[in-house]
Amino acid sequence: MGKVLVLNASYEPLNITSWRRAVVLLIKGKAEQVEHNGKMVYDALPLPSVIRLRHYVRVPYKEIPLTRRNLLHRDSHSCQYCGYTGEDLTLDHVLPRSRGGEDSWENIVTACVRCNVKKGNRTPKEANMHLRRPPHRPHSGLYFEVTKHIKSGLHQEWQKYVIGI
Repeated sequence: MGKVLVLNASYEPLNITSWRRAVVLLIKGKAEQVEHNGKMVYDALPLPSVIRLRHYVRVPYKEIPLTRRNLLHRDSHSCQYCGYTGEDLTLDHVLPRSRGGEDSWENIVTACVRCNVKKGNRTPKEANMHLRRPPHRPHSGLYFEVTKHIKSGLHQEWQKYVIGI
């Protein structure tokens, strides 16, 4: 039946849960339905797609690991220099490691092999290559999961609740 976006009492995205868990939270009065997709559960209750908790839940900050998979997802599986979206993407250090560049969210981007070779051991400015988007640390661990669902086209109604995460 689908997944449900759970919002904190402050309307910030908290997590994604199953529709069954969401219905239980609604029935127990712990959450309220914010959006539904028109389908019915048990022929009586609209199937929720977004719910909001009635009480605020404090969530500790969780560091997102710097991995190839997470970098590719952050950069939408495309070269940050030319926009290529094929299979053979590499990771490029904006400031090369040989020149003091470190492994960080702010210094690594995805690049196609052609652009990575063209840039070589130079900065983008020295190579006269411009980044489409500056590299940044993602704001939330939930960002990855939510954007996958939105990009799949199944949960477009989530878009207005996840702007800026």
